[in-house]
Amino acid sequence: MKLIDLSLPIDEKAFEVHKVDIERITHKAGVDKFNRVIMGKTLLGKIKYALGARIVKKEQLPDEEFLSLEIVHAPVHIGTHLDYSFHYGSKSENRPSKTADEIPLEYCHQDGVKLDLRHKKPNEVIKAEDIQQALNKINYQLKPLDIVLLQTGADKLYGGPKYFSDYPGVDPSAIDYLLNQGVKIFGVDTMGIDRPYRFMLKEFLETKDPKTFYPAHFYGRIKEFIHIERLANLEKLPDSGFKIICFPIRIKNTGAAWARVVAVI
Repeated sequence: MKLIDLSLPIDEKAFEVHKVDIERITHKAGVDKFNRVIMGKTLLGKIKYALGARIVKKEQLPDEEFLSLEIVHAPVHIGTHLDYSFHYGSKSENRPSKTADEIPLEYCHQDGVKLDLRHKKPNEVIKAEDIQQALNKINYQLKPLDIVLLQTGADKLYGGPKYFSDYPGVDPSAIDYLLNQGVKIFGVDTMGIDRPYRFMLKEFLETKDPKTFYPAHFYGRIKEFIHIERLANLEKLPDSGFKIICFPIRIKNTGAAWARVVAVI
């Protein structure tokens, strides 16, 4: 058995559109943090702390160290994650949309198939016929619950601005095709399933056509689906014959959740 990590990290040093911050409290600083938190629970404790008193001194601890602590401040759409219908709109299929903590876990451990779509350009979309052609190329027939991974190669741009501007989108026709085959989850190695802002927003402002603005995401209001964004290392996978594990972190009432996506060969 071989495990392949298909996930990107949450990294405060990587280029991101949304702010990401990881507060890192060292082992040395952890001693003072502990005192500040514990003593800060009462007014008297706060006063004593301000005057220099400590209930635990670093000299009393092994190596004069306490415990490290990292506090992550980041959107749920940073790093590899699963999106569910609440992200797309308040309703899906005329019912209240479901949140990421409601994703059925049985969907998240299934057979995987990789489709090579690296020929698609950043201003293009992956359509139903592209999915069919990619499946024919590897002689694979989709079955219900397969997790379909769309490889564009865009993960190699992660860490810089081009990661957000140079990748193809997914057309609603492709999503519809996958859903009709019984697929519940599909994934992309791009930062999103719609085309980059520089193409999508420009076209929307020029035409005022609502169908040009986030069509893939908004399709989730018509049909319920789950997708993975920000996959990586798909080139390490065979076309099929592997399992995908993509359990979402359980966060209450969010449209997306981080996941450590792994392929099992």
